[in-house]
Amino acid sequence: MISNLSKTLNPIFIIGSGDIGCRIAHLWQQRGAAVQTLGRRSAPCGGSTAHLCADLDQPATLTALSTAEATAGAIIYFTAPPPQQGNSDPRMHNLLAALDPAAPPQRIIYISTSGVYGDCNGEWVDENHPTQPQAPRSARRLAAEQALEEWCTQHNVASVILRVGGIYGPGRLPLERLRQGMTVLQRDIAPYSNRIHADDLAQVSVAAASAPHQHALYNVSDGHPTTMSDYFIRVAAAAGLPAPSEIGWQTAEQTLSAEMLSYLHEAKRLDNRKMLHELNLTLAYPTLAEGLKACGLSE
Repeated sequence: MISNLSKTLNPIFIIGSGDIGCRIAHLWQQRGAAVQTLGRRSAPCGGSTAHLCADLDQPATLTALSTAEATAGAIIYFTAPPPQQGNSDPRMHNLLAALDPAAPPQRIIYISTSGVYGDCNGEWVDENHPTQPQAPRSARRLAAEQALEEWCTQHNVASVILRVGGIYGPGRLPLERLRQGMTVLQRDIAPYSNRIHADDLAQVSVAAASAPHQHALYNVSDGHPTTMSDYFIRVAAAAGLPAPSEIGWQTAEQTLSAEMLSYLHEAKRLDNRKMLHELNLTLAYPTLAEGLKACGLSE
């Protein structure tokens, strides 16, 4: 539940019109805010949301962002992922280059990843923990964070970075993979991982518009980390599917995808207390059991 909203609703501009962007858009619309989205597809969040068709990989399509009525005084959300290759995020750079510093947004909120911390050997990690991304995708996220912070500092624009754990929710569960007989690492050797329900991430994102600091950073998770194996096993049980087979590290290294192995080689437990305290939040789904029930599944 959110209780820390500003009294005056700024225009809301959401870069990236995927699942999380649309959830954020709908929450703001319920609060009476004017919402516009930007993405490659037409009106992905429903006809009631104003939408700009543009491509972050094509800077020439972003010229409308420099007009005062588009982004001046707005709360901008950047939900788009980086490209699949490279060491930086040109999409973030293209967005920032398209904005007019003379008519800047009020705040930019970036949905990043907890992967920027890298492997922390299962330790509890707060926002002061050093960043040491191991996976290239996480390095690109960190580069985007740094580009945003530099631009916002230079132009006196507030910023919020949300370092998010694994996202689950309706339409985001691994049901098909479970039906196809996926395998998981043995529970007793599986490393810690973190998660957040998609609806709670949207609530956090709305609350971040009222973050009390000019440049804010928050870990976003439900605060109850377990393991990725535990997650898959519990989803299977809740959906009435056979439990995935458990395998050891040697078999995992030989059979799992490089992407899955990269996740399994990073263990951390996200400390979400700063998020809960500074944003005055109560999560709707603080445990996986509650979140799965909201997805129409119950353990």
